Amino acid sequence: MLTRFQADFLHRLASGSGATVVWAVTSANHDNTRRNPVPYHRREAAIERFSLSSGLRSLVVPVFDAAPTDAFAEVTLKSIMVGTGIELTPSDTVVACSTPEVAKLYERLGFAIVPVEDDPLLRTVPERPWDVLLRLAAGDESWRKLAHPATVDVFDRYRLVDTVRTVVNDPLVGDEGGLTATRDYRTYVEAFADAADRKWTAVHRHVRPGRIVDIGCGAGSLLELADREPGLHESDLIGVEVARHLYQECVHKKAQGVFRNANVYFYQRNVLGGAIFADRSVDTTLTFALTHEIWSYGRQRESLLQFARRIFDHTAPGGVWINSDVCGPADRTRPVLLTLAADDGANPARPRHDLAELPSDEVREYVGGLSTRARLDQFAVDFAFPFTFEAAGDGTVRVELGPAMDFLTRKDYTDNWLSETKEQFCGLSFPEWSDLLAEVGFELDPASAPIRNDWVIDNRIAPVASLAALDGTPLDWPTTHLLAVARRPHGS
Repeated sequence: MLTRFQADFLHRLASGSGATVVWAVTSANHDNTRRNPVPYHRREAAIERFSLSSGLRSLVVPVFDAAPTDAFAEVTLKSIMVGTGIELTPSDTVVACSTPEVAKLYERLGFAIVPVEDDPLLRTVPERPWDVLLRLAAGDESWRKLAHPATVDVFDRYRLVDTVRTVVNDPLVGDEGGLTATRDYRTYVEAFADAADRKWTAVHRHVRPGRIVDIGCGAGSLLELADREPGLHESDLIGVEVARHLYQECVHKKAQGVFRNANVYFYQRNVLGGAIFADRSVDTTLTFALTHEIWSYGRQRESLLQFARRIFDHTAPGGVWINSDVCGPADRTRPVLLTLAADDGANPARPRHDLAELPSDEVREYVGGLSTRARLDQFAVDFAFPFTFEAAGDGTVRVELGPAMDFLTRKDYTDNWLSETKEQFCGLSFPEWSDLLAEVGFELDPASAPIRNDWVIDNRIAPVASLAALDGTPLDWPTTHLLAVARRPHGS
């Protein structure tokens, strides 16, 4: 966002002096995030138009995003030198900056600072560009009077107003374009790739050729397999991913020639933010390990219902939505006795309440060193969906079946503990899923079913846990996943 105040300020500062204004556009590799909703090339276009109308000689330099660092000023100056060949020094450059924390980094290098909107000598405090952008996001049309005409023109011509409002007001996506700041996306990419063959084998016979959309496509692993399917070689393959890190990996794969089909496309979007595809235009929608995130980061059933309606709207009559995800047991509120191993790790006197303040590697080391029983205590502290349990002696607790399974299916995710504990796996059972899909208008294919992941049971849960009724009668392990093949009826 460029403002009229900036134009007046820079005109007074630089016009007629022969000075060049160097615009360091930071986070230039970010877009569609709350922190940077406008892509770099649109920002650059507005700056060039702004400079021309203001009579300024400008250089616009992209600076890629960097982790928070006290060397931020040095990184920016090096990026400018690489991009332009010009080395800026305190002897020939002043820094115009209204962010005191950033200004101090340049002051430390000897640069003179012009505080712009932060100047204490100003009679009235002008709104910073971000403040003006928030007016736009809030639907306050006064932003057009505060913004420079160059920005207004670019935003209108490229229809960025709605984009900015959608991204800034998004209920799910964080500042960096992901669902949570604590997630290690590297491990997610590896997990998606490892599971892709198994997932595709389970669902490919239900895929209807035509326009095929994978929502929450991760790094595009499933679409890679669809790309190799002979019967889909004339289909459009479309990936939609909200997390910036994963979306960028998809774009990279396409640029490297991973896909043979020329009609492969990727979009960084949040489907809850608004319709992406025209009504009745998609033949197959795929969602894997996605719907529990919509439940967890949104408004539970309300958000899932909204999502399902958007899928129904864009599905062509006779088209299909294939959803594979975790799900809860049908009797998840049933009280049970859960016995957990206490000899497979540490058993501190009480759980910690400060894990969010620790580096991720320390969280991983601490949680990974706990016994299974102690890990339940820690899970109860960190889990975003509160539950209670009562100790019944000898590592046994009395707890509802749903929270018990939420813990057991999550207890080994120490790499992303603080991210995983924000998500609920057992929010809906398969019967409740069936009711939700019917409410929207879908018909369930007979292939739809609740599923128990026996590998997880045999290798991760049963060795350290057992389940019993309140009278001590052993219970079988319940459903952990579902496959829903939901069709939009012909003629609907």
